[in-house]
Amino acid sequence: MAKCRTDCIEGPLVICFEKLGRFIGSHPLWFLIIPLILAAGLGSGFYFLDDRLSDDLEKEFTPSDGKAKAERAYVQETFPGTDGMFSSLRLSTDGNFATFIATNDKNILTVESLQEILHLDTKIKSMEVQFDKKSIAFNGLCAVFSGSCVSNEILDIINYNAANIETVNLTYPWYRLSGIEIPLYRSLGSVTLYKGTPLVEDAQAIQLFYYLQEGNKSTTDLWLKSFIDLVANETTTSIQVSYSTSMSRQWEFEKSPDSVITLFSITYTIVITFSIVTCVRTDNVRSKVWVATCGVIATGMAVLSGFGLLMMVGQPFVMTAASSPFLVLGIGIDDMFIMISCWQRTRVIDSVPERLAATYREAAISITITTLTDALALFLGCITTFGSVRSFCLYAGISICFCYLYNITFLGACMALNGQREGENKHWFTCARIPEDLPDGKSKASKICCIGGRYDQLTGKEESEFMTRFFEKSYGPFLTHKVTKSIVGVIYVAYLAVSIYGCTTLQEGLDISNLALDDSYIIEYYDAERVHFSEYYYSAMVVIKEPIQYWDNKEQKKLNTCITDFESLSNVNNTFAWFDFYQQFAIGNGLDISYEEAYQTNLALFLKYSPIFREDINMTAGVIQASRFFIQTLDRNSEEDTMTGLRKAAENCPIGLMVYHPGFIYFDQYTVIVGNTIQTLLVAVVVMLFIALVLIPSPICSLWVVFAICSVIVGVTGFMALWDVSLDSISMINLIMSIGFSVDFSAHISYAFVSSGEADVNKRATEALAQLGYPVLQGAMSTILGVVALSFSKSYIFRTFFKVMFLVITFGVCHGLMFIPVFLTLFGVCKCC
Repeated sequence: MAKCRTDCIEGPLVICFEKLGRFIGSHPLWFLIIPLILAAGLGSGFYFLDDRLSDDLEKEFTPSDGKAKAERAYVQETFPGTDGMFSSLRLSTDGNFATFIATNDKNILTVESLQEILHLDTKIKSMEVQFDKKSIAFNGLCAVFSGSCVSNEILDIINYNAANIETVNLTYPWYRLSGIEIPLYRSLGSVTLYKGTPLVEDAQAIQLFYYLQEGNKSTTDLWLKSFIDLVANETTTSIQVSYSTSMSRQWEFEKSPDSVITLFSITYTIVITFSIVTCVRTDNVRSKVWVATCGVIATGMAVLSGFGLLMMVGQPFVMTAASSPFLVLGIGIDDMFIMISCWQRTRVIDSVPERLAATYREAAISITITTLTDALALFLGCITTFGSVRSFCLYAGISICFCYLYNITFLGACMALNGQREGENKHWFTCARIPEDLPDGKSKASKICCIGGRYDQLTGKEESEFMTRFFEKSYGPFLTHKVTKSIVGVIYVAYLAVSIYGCTTLQEGLDISNLALDDSYIIEYYDAERVHFSEYYYSAMVVIKEPIQYWDNKEQKKLNTCITDFESLSNVNNTFAWFDFYQQFAIGNGLDISYEEAYQTNLALFLKYSPIFREDINMTAGVIQASRFFIQTLDRNSEEDTMTGLRKAAENCPIGLMVYHPGFIYFDQYTVIVGNTIQTLLVAVVVMLFIALVLIPSPICSLWVVFAICSVIVGVTGFMALWDVSLDSISMINLIMSIGFSVDFSAHISYAFVSSGEADVNKRATEALAQLGYPVLQGAMSTILGVVALSFSKSYIFRTFFKVMFLVITFGVCHGLMFIPVFLTLFGVCKCC
């Protein structure tokens, strides 16, 4: 048998923990009181909670180094915009607006439907809000173009008279009004054309926008909230109305924490109940009810301390971090079960300090491994570019460190005090001294509540409980049987095959609408938008970043070639450029623009005729330093492909071009989420390997722990895809967590395996399962119970947390209690000698 002991770190640590356990067992009150004072002091940091809340969607759920953010800064600096020349096409941000979509399953272009739309439009424009003792209506806040509020083109076409729809011949996607081409696809959705013509036969949806100035945010926010109230309470007969505003996503996201407060209460009640019930013993002295209660209290202290400390030092708190207490609770309870299991294997006749020293000798390294791996996996998650992930990882990681500290100190002190009660043979509830055997003359019913304190006279240890005997006598021998091992191998191959298939179907990116609650009004709006306005999507701006000779044929040819490359993309419809309109203007007016002087001179005349195009030109000292034109894209469901295609076409152009749209700020996640996730996971796995090699006295078994990590990650990722969960910043958090949990279950069993004194590998696996099988199962069950309430949440964030955690725990416990024990008996022939 190969001897592969590497305990130069593990050995001294065991001795240190043994001394610590003996010291805590001798002075339990100090280690009970000091942690309570520390937790109370650090918990005062919650006073700063309101100041630390960071719910900005863009800041927290988009890459901090996203390319689009630098592009936006360039656009804002190069094309600052002119007051009174508003154009939604030229916005560098989402803008400030309210909108509604009116739908009709048959045809919305009827007099009846349009009358209702016009009635709603009138009420919106006449709605007044009170601010600073003044009444302000829409015309006092609206975005302005050429001295008038920006209007809705479809209403301009019918001249605000529903009856005119019967005489107007609408053409789609462009309609010519007063010599101006109007993009009707922005107003009409689900359009049916007369066969072979651009004439509109019917449509199912109309969308109207109400753009506001970017001035006083308090006033505009008040108006937007009044708009929501107005439209929400409006009654219609022939149309269905869905609505949203530029602030709706933010406001709805901010409601998410309140939606899970009840679930937090339910979860902690369930976990506390489960922990206590599973620690109840039929022996009234050996029952561990108070230890279990203190274990749950210790996790609460850890969250209080970790969160309070970070808030105290000014760390932003993102809503995703609100799910970390569930994680800390699961880890803390798991460690508690391990410590209780080790205590029960100590000699009852020994003193409390000696029993606690033996407990720490057996349990401390095991829970140290899991804490190190959990915490480091989370701290490594802080290298990501997503603020929401960094916040979660930091809050969870610090809390796990405190959880470890309080388990070693506070929980150890509670075990010592409980051990003193046991040593005096006192009842767990009344603390009255009771006999070990039923006295004469007492009824048998008294045995249930009035006796206790028995132990195995041969070993001097507590009598083993049913589940421990089950793992030792039944499950262990069954799992290590040759036939069972073969079946386990087949199950693992099937698991791996399904997981790999799932990985190939994984979708990427976070749909921002998912950050709202399921019953939010904006969900209905986004659904209507997808159904009726998906054919045509956004208009991206293409910026020419360098001065070029627009009048030169060679330069024009290069530019036209680049435009052709854009228009050849499958998701591009057409181009809208100031220089094309200028050329048409010149031809129509017989102007020569073939040389620089004429081009510059006549350009001023053109811009006077069409002043909106001044917004597309950055001119200094008569030289065009930069300009922009626009590309209309198609297919709302191809965000990543369209953005990537446009950027690639811009890079291939011999002229310096840049493509930008406000939506790119959010689309950038598609370009980095996979790379960020893989990088974080790989670094974490390497670190886990190092920790396992240092703390587990067997290199081969350390490799099996890392194998379990990789296997669980593959399984969680694959089944995550099959459970309709995409790879985004939310699920990325959970994948990082899966590293820690997959280590927890496998490390406990692997460490017990290599620490066993048995010579036969099957007996060592059975002994490891007998010692830690039930605590591992308890920890898994408590964690699942800790998150199951989240499955009823209305928030995508918390439902995703439940789904991935459920997969992590299920696959983690399968590896810890089934796959790893079998594989260790087959390939992990290594022993701690």
